Amino acid sequence: MAFNEHKPTEAAKKYIGDKYIQHNPHVPDGAAAFYGYFEGFFKEHPESRVEIKRVLGDGDLVVLHLYSITDAKDRGRAIVDIFRVEHGKIVEHWDVTQDVPAQPANTNTMF
Repeated sequence: MAFNEHKPTEAAKKYIGDKYIQHNPHVPDGAAAFYGYFEGFFKEHPESRVEIKRVLGDGDLVVLHLYSITDAKDRGRAIVDIFRVEHGKIVEHWDVTQDVPAQPANTNTMF
């Protein structure tokens, strides 16, 4: 909803808890900061899309392995998002991002 339908405000209200701790250094804490950041991002990148490659869960943690692009010309990024969940709502987030290289050192994909 947030990243492919470009509805971060609606997604935040539905899935993010009252308390939301953000570990991405570019985004402040809180649900309002999340959707404010991504509303602006989607205005700049209206073709942005995310493809979920893997989903893992362990206790109160959910991990997504994603392929993210900003437009058709973008080679993209591999992203791992880690979410801590309480009472069915996201309350904490970490992420790691790696660009997809033009010339990889092997023939394996990042996905």
